[in-house]
Parts: sequence; structure tokens; C-alpha cells
Amino acid sequence: MINAVLVFNNNGQPRLTKFYTQIDVPLQQRLISQIFSLVSTRASTACNFLPLPPLLANASSSNTRSTWSHTAPSSSEPLTLLYRHYATLYFIIISDSLESPLGLLDLIQVFVQALDQLFENVCELDLIFNFEMLHATLEEMIVGGCVVETDLARIVKGVREQTRAVKGDKGRDRGGAGGGMLGNVGMGIGRGGFMGGDLVWSGR
Repeated sequence: MINAVLVFNNNGQPRLTKFYTQIDVPLQQRLISQIFSLVSTRASTACNFLPLPPLLANASSSNTRSTWSHTAPSSSEPLTLLYRHYATLYFIIISDSLESPLGLLDLIQVFVQALDQLFENVCELDLIFNFEMLHATLEEMIVGGCVVETDLARIVKGVREQTRAVKGDKGRDRGGAGGGMLGNVGMGIGRGGFMGGDLVWSGR
């Protein structure tokens, strides 16, 4: 099971936080802060697997463990923390031991490729101004902590169909005026893209 998918920038500002195991918001914030402290100090040659942050690694902290897993079986406790770093953004997945770590690294790559196709050279501002599409992309891939789709073409197609449906509904609500939040918001802003147009991975 995937426990969480996180995206934050080089300054530690969250751009996506999706927890599939219910935990309190203050605990989420502490966890994100600890994970950022780990990844931000990693050398560019370091591997993509991180040690668990103190909040999760401290097995003696029964309160922390029960807070994380009170809605899930004990086998779903997070044991794996991995990441990939693309220019200004870190993509992190927390999972249990049942998930393949290498498969999750590939999943991050597919997620980023899907975003790059949907936004046509995606940049960080796209994720800020079009957060609905960001979440829709993730929901095409992961449901309830389980991976349901990894095919890039099907993911992109599903998100585009959902986007057209949302824009159509909003257009009808406005008397045919069109629009919608998922259209061209942020287009032309920072078009350099955090991928550099070529899905450049920094090697981390």
C-alpha cells in the first residue's frame, strides 16, 4: 500500500500532499518537514531511498505509530521512503513493504511524464495554478493507496476527458460563456518548465 505521495519545492513548500492513511494534520506537517530535511541535504550522487524520518523511525513511539495506522492494518505501516528530484521539485512516495521500490520509482517517472504532456513542458507554476489537474492525474494512477494505472497514454487521456467534462459543465453553468479553472491559467508563465522540455532527471 502507498501511504502518501508528496511534492514540494527546493524551499520545502508543499505543492501536493496526498495521504492515503489518515493521520492528523499537525503530524502531516511535522512529517513533511522532517522528510524535507532529509532530501534537501542529500548529495546528487546519493541513492533514491531515504532512511525513515525520526517521526516514523522511532519504533518506541507507540503514539506516533498508532496515530499513523489507526485506520489501517499494522502491515500498512510505512517502511519505505523514496524520492526523485526534478529541477525545483521533489517527488516523494511513502509505502509499506508490499510495494516494489523500483516500481514506485518508475511510477514517479510516469507521473512526471504525464504532467509534462498535459501541461506541454510543465513548470512549478502550472502545479500551483492548476492544482485540480495535478490531483486528477494522481487519481488516475492511485486510488485508495493502490496503483490502478501505469500506462502513460491512458492516464493522459483520462485526465483530458475529465478536464473537458469539467469545462463543459462550467460553460453550461455560465450560459455558454466557457472558461473553467483548468484551461489556460498560468499559460506562458515560467514556460521554461522544471523538466527543461526533455524530462531531465537530476539523477536523484
